[in-house]
Amino acid sequence: MNQSLVRILSTAAVAVLSHCPAFADSTPSASAAPDTLAKARAYVEARQWTAAIAELKRINDPASADWNNLMGYSLRKSASPDLEAAERHYNEALRIDPRHRGALEYSGELHLMRGDLAAAEKRLAVLDKACLFGCEEYTHLKKAVERFKASGGKASTSQ
Repeated sequence: MNQSLVRILSTAAVAVLSHCPAFADSTPSASAAPDTLAKARAYVEARQWTAAIAELKRINDPASADWNNLMGYSLRKSASPDLEAAERHYNEALRIDPRHRGALEYSGELHLMRGDLAAAEKRLAVLDKACLFGCEEYTHLKKAVERFKASGGKASTSQ
């Protein structure tokens, strides 16, 4: 392969990958500032929704897409789900970062919980574009949409 073609292909690959949200994980890198959401993430991972919500309220960072996404998720998953508040937080996360993969996936699942297949499929289409080489958020929402369709329009309790 001649040198100028290699240079062109290398430049193109760097350009694509540097703008690829599939590699833009919301988890901070080791060189980033301390993760102020780490404790809330741990509560979410442990499915301790009340503690997660309390920690997120303590942090109170509504300008953060990640904070809004975690708050929406915790509110949706809690023992007494607040779907309206969860949707507001997902929408705010997407206003801040329109390609936030977690908020796209989880808001799509919320739409399925409400029986709104068309809205969930719109989120899936945005995720498809945001995940150039695929991502787990796309895969999860796609499977949830498939389960919803297979069940005749009944939302899964795992969403």
